[in-house]
Parts: sequence; structure tokens; C-alpha cells
Amino acid sequence: MGRRSDMEEGNGLSAPFSETPLVPASTPALAETVADRLRETIAQGQFAPGQHLREAELADALQVSRGPVREALAQLEREGLVVLRRHRGAQVAELSRADIEEVYTLRLALEQLAVKRAAERARPEHFAVLDSVLEQMSQLRDDYTARDAAALDVAFHDVVYQAADHRRLLRSWEQIRSQVYAFLYTRNVARHDFNEIAFREHTELRDLLAAGDAVAAQAAIETHLEGAYLRLVEATGE
Repeated sequence: MGRRSDMEEGNGLSAPFSETPLVPASTPALAETVADRLRETIAQGQFAPGQHLREAELADALQVSRGPVREALAQLEREGLVVLRRHRGAQVAELSRADIEEVYTLRLALEQLAVKRAAERARPEHFAVLDSVLEQMSQLRDDYTARDAAALDVAFHDVVYQAADHRRLLRSWEQIRSQVYAFLYTRNVARHDFNEIAFREHTELRDLLAAGDAVAAQAAIETHLEGAYLRLVEATGE
């Protein structure tokens, strides 16, 4: 999920927290604000897989108390980005090929249901947001950042799940959303072809949903996710 830098002697850190791009959390320092900071930093590979995340050092870097940090780490554990071990604290999760495959197969099952329901239930306001996301995708230049690409990709699928009008399905998506974002970030760092593939495939899916063609939308999402999975495997060298 990220490039390892030289390990500091004796503490197992890829780099001192003082050298990471963390910035102080805005006040009030809520746990979700801290979780957002850490989630983005992990996705960008600034904290390496397996790296220990010490509450006190994170709290100092973010200029918050340890309570919100502890709550944020618990949230990231539920999202699969962090592992909490008794007496050993928190570590950035090390995601293997098996983990990638599990997320892919689960996501495929969830999204096939999501697009089927969205094709039947999506309202004009959903398509307005989808069109806005697609417009932003189309405006990305060749020097786009991996963060921009991953954020827009996930934003598109957020709307599809909302249009599906299924609360438990949406909660299931939210449980793997952060890992999907991290995978997309990694893939877009390794292969700078977002403009060639993502805009076209998302536009096709949007049009199928607008046409109410659930069967074709399910076929399209299967092709879309399979391609994303294969490109991610290639990018990670797994």
C-alpha cells in the first residue's frame, strides 16, 4: 500500500511522525476528523504496511488528546486499515493478495445488487450528482493526482449505493470503502490511465442506470470491477 522508507533504528517506524505530512486537526478535534487524517495518510502510503501507530505520537502530531486518536484507530480497524493487538497497540494493516481478492469479490457482490436496485430506483437528483462527478472526471488533466482520481471514483459509487435505497447494503459498502479507496489510490499511482478507462466505464454505467437496464448494468459493473482488480494486482506486484 505504500513505499517503505528506511526504517528508523529501534522503533520500527518508516519515518518519524514529525516528518509525515500530518497537519493539526481542526477544532473541535473529533474522532472522525482524526480518522479522516489518518485514513488519507495510510491510503497515500505515508505510513507503511505493518508500521506501528503510537497514540501519544499521533496525538502530538495532530495536536489533540489521545481519546480521539484511540477512537479513530478503532474506527480504522473496523474499516480494515489498522490492526489492533492486545499489548502491542495499533499497526497499519498489511494487505495480501488474498485480502485484495476478498475485498474484490465482496465488492462485486455488493455492487451487483446496488446497480440492480439503482436501475429501478434512481431519481433525477441521483443522476444530477452522477453527472457532476462525471464532469469532474472529464476535467482531470494528464497531471491529475492519484488522490483526485480515487476520490472521484469512490464518489461515483457512493451515489450508486445511495440510489439503491438499501440501508444495510450502504452500511456494508461503508465497511470496505476505505480499503477500496486505498486500492484505487495505489492503482492510480502505478498506472496513470484514469482518463482512458474510468471516465468511459463510469459513463457507460450511468447511462445503463438511466435506461433502467438492470441486467446490462450488472454485466457492466462486473467488467468494470474485474478490470480494476487485475490492474491493482499488477500495480501491487502480488
